[in-house]
Amino acid sequence: MKSPKTPQTMKPATAAKKLGVHLEATPAEFQEGVVSRDELNALQADPPEWLRDLRRNGPHPRQIIALKLGISMSGLARSGITESLTTEQIEELKTANPEWLQQERATAAEVKKEAARLKERPAEPSIGRSARRR
Repeated sequence: MKSPKTPQTMKPATAAKKLGVHLEATPAEFQEGVVSRDELNALQADPPEWLRDLRRNGPHPRQIIALKLGISMSGLARSGITESLTTEQIEELKTANPEWLQQERATAAEVKKEAARLKERPAEPSIGRSARRR
């Protein structure tokens, strides 16, 4: 006899990450409970007002900040930004366009360019050990 299937659940931190929001900014009931896979899917399909507001205005988690600034997570760390930022703060940074942001965007562009170049390059045949010894 099979036992009834239990729904998959996740910690609120995992669900917040999947939703692209900062956990501490979510409602208390979200932070204190567990989130099932079905609940997560429902939140993604039809986000409630609090989720739409967080996605629109923040505070945003680091991966979203980096994405909105067009830099890598490493670039964000190098810049010294460790706290979450609101959309308004991100827009202010983009408008001010400090030197570190220009440099990190250039670095990110170079990395993307190199990745594209490597993807286009035909695969080279690997040389086995016996061929190298000759």
